[in-house]
Amino acid sequence: MHSVDGFEPRTRLVHGYLRAYRLAGRGPAVLFIHGIGDDSSTWLDMLAALSGDFTVIAPDLLGHGGSAKPRADYSVAAYACGMRDLLATLDIDRVTVVGHSLGGGVAMQFAYQFPEMVERLVLVGSGGIGPGVHPLLRLAAAPGAGLLLPLVGIPPVRAALRGAGGLLRNFGLGSDLEYVLAKYMRLVESTSRQAFLRTLRSVVDWRGQVVNMLDRCYLTEGIPTMLVWGTTDHVVPSAHAVLAHQAMPSSRLEIFEGAGHFPHRADPRRFLAILREFLTETRPARYDASRWRGLLRSGSRPHELIDESMVSSGT
Repeated sequence: MHSVDGFEPRTRLVHGYLRAYRLAGRGPAVLFIHGIGDDSSTWLDMLAALSGDFTVIAPDLLGHGGSAKPRADYSVAAYACGMRDLLATLDIDRVTVVGHSLGGGVAMQFAYQFPEMVERLVLVGSGGIGPGVHPLLRLAAAPGAGLLLPLVGIPPVRAALRGAGGLLRNFGLGSDLEYVLAKYMRLVESTSRQAFLRTLRSVVDWRGQVVNMLDRCYLTEGIPTMLVWGTTDHVVPSAHAVLAHQAMPSSRLEIFEGAGHFPHRADPRRFLAILREFLTETRPARYDASRWRGLLRSGSRPHELIDESMVSSGT
């Protein structure tokens, strides 16, 4: 892959809070949004490879990475507004949005709230499509879980988790375990932990995902959309890919055989190839207010007819 030197985070104040982001390149803008507990560095290979032809922007979401971690609103709607406001400070009006996991849910919410800003949509192992989610995230959202999360940073506990690699592989975490452990080490810090819990509890409870965009997926009609999933993703079950593909008119589905929850890390060369092809061979959406009103008036098939049973278990 390309060298990632020169993509150090920058910072900007938005509403009085420090926002960290990476920005490079020139040309059409592509906004990359990471998942919960992660940060913009997950996209470094993509930023380096695409910056010759595109303006690439990868923020650290509020409460993550180098961004501020205040007592604040960590809902997907608030995150979508945060993306709009950061882009405004950077004089960027329209973007292709690439979102992973929680970032996929934020990307869908962004497209729903600000359709005039969205040229394309790329959802990678995305949240917000049905209730299924990994049991460990359900447990982490439970009351009192914040008392246990700091234990992840204790060396004996980390060693035990690595030693339980076979068990965790059965839960669908094996191939992504080292990466996840490295990122979740930050939860030892109180401010990071509280931001993580507020974010998680805004989208997950003991029954699974709370935020569900299936009832609004029909609004992606006319927006070029690509879905990317790994076959062994059990964080957000891979069955969600099929459900999303059915609910999003004319979406493109790319399945990464053997990849877990991070297909862009499991096979970055393939991910880059399909992303570049998607960016160059699809026509950017153009917002039409009358067409948007027509979609809202005509609506979609009744939400209860969408079969979510195959993704309700979260395994």
